[in-house]
Formats: sequence, C-alpha cells, structure tokens
Amino acid sequence: MSGRIKLDEVLVVEGRYDKCKLDSLFDAVIVETDGFSIFHDEEKLRYIIRMGEKRGVIIFTDSDAAGFRIRAYLAQRLAGRVRFRHAYIPDVYGKEKRKAAPSKEGKLGVEGVDKQLIFNAIGAVSGTDAPAPAEPVTREDLYEDGLMGGAGSADRRRRLLQRLGLPARLSVSRMLPAINTLYTRQEYRRAVESLREEEHGT
Repeated sequence: MSGRIKLDEVLVVEGRYDKCKLDSLFDAVIVETDGFSIFHDEEKLRYIIRMGEKRGVIIFTDSDAAGFRIRAYLAQRLAGRVRFRHAYIPDVYGKEKRKAAPSKEGKLGVEGVDKQLIFNAIGAVSGTDAPAPAEPVTREDLYEDGLMGGAGSADRRRRLLQRLGLPARLSVSRMLPAINTLYTRQEYRRAVESLREEEHGT
C-alpha cells in the first residue's frame, strides 16, 4: 500500500481492528495481543521478544483500564530483554462506528481516533536515537507544582495530563517519561502555569 510511513520498530496493539487501522498508515511489523489473551500466549510473547531484540518495540494500547493492564504486563515481560517505548493516545470520548454502544469508559480506542493523533503518538517515540532531554521534568517538580503528594494533587495531575493530550490514567511513574519524551521542560512549565491561571480565574 503506497503512502504508508515506514517504521523500524515492532508495533504492539490490542486487537485486529487496531492492527488494520495501523496497517493502513504504517509499513511496519504489527502484532496484536488479542486482548488479554497475551497473558497466556507464550508463543506470541516469544515472537514479540525475538522481533523486538532486533528492532525495538512500541507498545500502543488503548487508554482505558484494559489497555493499561495489557501495557503493564508487556512492560514487565519485556523489561531488561527488549528496548521498548510507550506511545499513548489522549482520552477521546466517543463510539467506534462498528460498535453499537460506547466502551465501558466511553473512550475511543486506537482504532477509533483520528489518524493525526496516531501519527503524533507514534512519531513522538519512534526512532532509536532520540536524545534525553537536557532538563528533564522530575518527581520533585511534580511535588513542587502540586501534582503529587498533596491534597487535590490527583485531580490537578489529571487536568494537566488532559491539557498535554495524554491519558488521564497515567501514573506518576509513567507520566514522567511521557512528558520528557513529548515535551520540553519549558512546555511543561507553560502548561503548569496555564493550569494555575485557570484555577485562580485569571
């Protein structure tokens, strides 16, 4: 298929509709987990690891609870064996055309979001030589900015993640690498200041 973007890394997604969507956009090896089936499919996991050892892996699951559970499992099994990165779609609410009703959380999965969001998510983490940020955002920054360890920090963190186009479900440990991959420290600071202005009604 012409017009697709060539991608070196292996893309790991949840289901066949996600795979079909990405196959129309990328010239890449795309592996579906078949939902939670990956938890018991050692053969497929070995295949992901073997391919990943050569090419690296991008984990690209949905932004709901199920997607994050699969993401966590894959990260645990790949850690120390394969170079992998996480790509995230933001929380977009709606219903896939093929479905009669929205998902349990009402969020669109990879198959349902606009292709530009997919290009943005994959483009931000693809490539093996992406430099580390000169001034990374740290846990201390999050604490000082009221995004962890204090009253209302979880809600403030959720609103900042939405502002940055990241899933609201991201934990602190996953939020930091996502921010440091996608944004500069200055862009993070601007988002925090914008959030403060909103809270103070200025």
